[in-house]
Amino acid sequence: MDRILQEISAVSRKLEGMDNADTRSMRLDIAGFQSQISGLDQHVETQVASWIERDLELLHLRSKLTDLEDRSRMNSVRLLGFPEGVEGTDIFSYLRDILPKLTDITFDPPLEFQRAHRLGPKRQDGNGHPRPIIVCVLRHLQARQLLQTARTQELLRSGNL
Repeated sequence: MDRILQEISAVSRKLEGMDNADTRSMRLDIAGFQSQISGLDQHVETQVASWIERDLELLHLRSKLTDLEDRSRMNSVRLLGFPEGVEGTDIFSYLRDILPKLTDITFDPPLEFQRAHRLGPKRQDGNGHPRPIIVCVLRHLQARQLLQTARTQELLRSGNL
């Protein structure tokens, strides 16, 4: 019986030794996994911070773009009712002459334009409303004067073009 107890004891020690080796191996594996997860957590935090920073920069750039587009439009004036071809070949000279007369405004310095053109393609049949003239005035204050005058009085009357 002692001998059986000794053998059982020996087998038990072997099992404990195997358990301890396996447990140690598992603990090392778990420690390695925890280290890797910690490194990945730090990497994810860095990436999230970078994305937030990029999102903020994108919002700022969109705001700037909207502001620049709005500023560009502020100097644009749409002129309606001018008959087709009344401007001749030089739309700038025509507008420089006619707009001060129509608005009764003396522009000092003289009215200058960055761009001026009719909107859309020329109508082949000539019927319908004339195409609007889009004018980009060089000075914002002059564009505002034109718009304020247009809101307060009827600028185009038959025969004044």
